[in-house]
Amino acid sequence: MGESDARVEPATADDVDAVTDMWVSLAAGQREHGATLRAEANRATVREWVAQSVVTGELFVARAPPPGAETEGGGDGTSDPVGFVGFSLERGDYERDAVRGTVSNLYVVPERRGEGIGAALLDAAERELAEAGAEHVALEALADNDRARAFYAARGYDLHRVELTKSLGDAEAELPDSEAESHDGEGADPTDESG
Repeated sequence: MGESDARVEPATADDVDAVTDMWVSLAAGQREHGATLRAEANRATVREWVAQSVVTGELFVARAPPPGAETEGGGDGTSDPVGFVGFSLERGDYERDAVRGTVSNLYVVPERRGEGIGAALLDAAERELAEAGAEHVALEALADNDRARAFYAARGYDLHRVELTKSLGDAEAELPDSEAESHDGEGADPTDESG
């Protein structure tokens, strides 16, 4: 993976539909990794998030020339986004020892993956968060998404929290009563930091 020729810049109002479409693709692809978030059903909600993030400056897009295109000085310099990243300072009611930023929804269109665009987007979001005062950055990846987890690990991200889930419709997932009693509340955190 070499250095990307993508330009990373703040998203504009003209990018709202393209980023919304990419988010729907992201959510649809995450279903194969166990995500329960519905893609198309959330289009209107996501479009609102994208539009708000454009206004707050918490959304970057990557624009890249088509593969094999000659780099020339002509044209207006605009192209459709090939990726995006959302980010923000963590907000909440709990006092913390450090200011934490979050990175969300990092996505690059499949045909442009492996070109360094995701790394460029992540770097830009981290720089922006650092300038805003973040001392740490947090993000999430599905446990079953080995490619995403490897990408983030290679970029210096370590495990911090582990989310555990259980299907309540699966009778086989229940613990025997004796085992359930011995684990009652063990390790539970009443002040969930995911917040």
